[in-house]
Amino acid sequence: MEIPADQLLLKRPITVKAVVTPLWKDEAQQQLQGQINQLDGQLQQLDLQVQQMISELKKQSVQIIGVEASTQDPTQAQIQDLQLQANNRKSEFLDQKNQILQQLNQVQGLEFEQEVEQGQIDSFFYIKKGDHLIRRMQVEILLRDGVVEDIRGDL
Repeated sequence: MEIPADQLLLKRPITVKAVVTPLWKDEAQQQLQGQINQLDGQLQQLDLQVQQMISELKKQSVQIIGVEASTQDPTQAQIQDLQLQANNRKSEFLDQKNQILQQLNQVQGLEFEQEVEQGQIDSFFYIKKGDHLIRRMQVEILLRDGVVEDIRGDL
């Protein structure tokens, strides 16, 4: 297919919005709750790994103490460093969890039939002399429970 000389193929972002319905709200809440559960699992796993590593360091320290008495200080330093790293990672997990909890709270507060932005997708379109570029760039898709309900803007 040959493009006429007076046209140009451009790419534009298309905003995807969704109508808040009971199904949409349930799915959004389930997805966010799943992310929270996953983070909780990662936090528990981190705690277990840290405890195992600390136990291993203490065992190694006990085995070496008979040979060299000064090894306890480096072992204690290793344990403190490990705990510091673990606390930093926990803090990251908890920050993520708080953000998701805020999103969950926002979803719960949405009214039915309200439109919410879901993201963006890209689309290609032809433009020619005389077209209004700004209007051609402002296109959005409205979904209701995953089905396209409306396409807004100049295609």
